[in-house]
Amino acid sequence: MEDKNVRKVQDKILYTMKYIDKLCRDNGIVYYIMGGTALGAIRHGGFIPWDDDLDIFMTPEEYEKFKKVFETENSAEFVLQEWRTTPNYLEYAKVRLNGTTFIEKHFMDRPEMHHGIYVDIMILHKVPNKKSVQKKVYYKSKFVTLYALSQRNWKPKSKGQKLALIALKFLPCKFLAKRFYKHIYKYDGMQKDFKYCYWITPAKFRNGLFDEDFFSSPVDVPFEDTVLYGSEKIKEYLEYRYGDYMKLPPEDQRLAAVHAYIYDTEKDYTEYLDGKE
Repeated sequence: MEDKNVRKVQDKILYTMKYIDKLCRDNGIVYYIMGGTALGAIRHGGFIPWDDDLDIFMTPEEYEKFKKVFETENSAEFVLQEWRTTPNYLEYAKVRLNGTTFIEKHFMDRPEMHHGIYVDIMILHKVPNKKSVQKKVYYKSKFVTLYALSQRNWKPKSKGQKLALIALKFLPCKFLAKRFYKHIYKYDGMQKDFKYCYWITPAKFRNGLFDEDFFSSPVDVPFEDTVLYGSEKIKEYLEYRYGDYMKLPPEDQRLAAVHAYIYDTEKDYTEYLDGKE
């Protein structure tokens, strides 16, 4: 099911992604479409019709190159938002589009943050093949994820999650998050005998652990009216991640909706935070 409002948001997201893609191609920077974006590219030729986001992977090395180029370019249209520079923000990096509004309910009380329409940049880390080391990185990633969720008034879905949130109140969370992030980045210099991982999400252990060759070579993948970088083994990645990835979900799950409390593709978010609307 498509929705005109979702389509308008998707158009702005794609505009942002085209800027990211050009910066990367012009400067030899590698990224990969991932998750639902990769799924949409193969199954729908672009966005999943009922989705309003776009996600890409970058390794820490490629992200640092991208960040330098982005800052040098200093575009008036876009802002790079990341956990290192935004207080009490522990999520992945986002490239936000000025002149737009995408205010998520859990960030309503954060006027110091940028709230424009965005593209997510997920950092793809490395871990040794040793399962015990992988588990340590996994659990430290889960701590960081839970702490990030606690910063945005997330509502736990189980008794265990509720207890975990209560436990956070008695821990030096900022200190631990910084320390755990260092461990998450610890193995990124590995050149062989590693797997890629991404666990700074609700993803379970297996769903966030990937064979090295899933992200060894980018190729052009058609996406809407352009092409974006995807894995040479994008179909193998999708099968691993989703199983029968070409199968559509039940119709009652194909509900097109913009997942923001306030959104506007033509006005800057400051007009809403200033109480002008």
